[in-house]
Amino acid sequence: MGDIVNLSKYRKQRRRTEQVKQAAENRVKFGRSKSDRTRTRTEQDRRSQELEGKRRDDSRPDEPG
Repeated sequence: MGDIVNLSKYRKQRRRTEQVKQAAENRVKFGRSKSDRTRTRTEQDRRSQELEGKRRDDSRPDEPG
């Protein structure tokens, strides 16, 4: 005879292992390293500062005429 297996424990363990596997796949698929996030953030900051530097100053009063 085989060993007695508690099916609910087996199902829970199987579900946990599937979740761990899915989480690992998601980390590979969607995850980014810290250096990638930092580089992206730095590039966005640089672009926004460059754009801000090119902004026209419209606060001066209209010229008479």
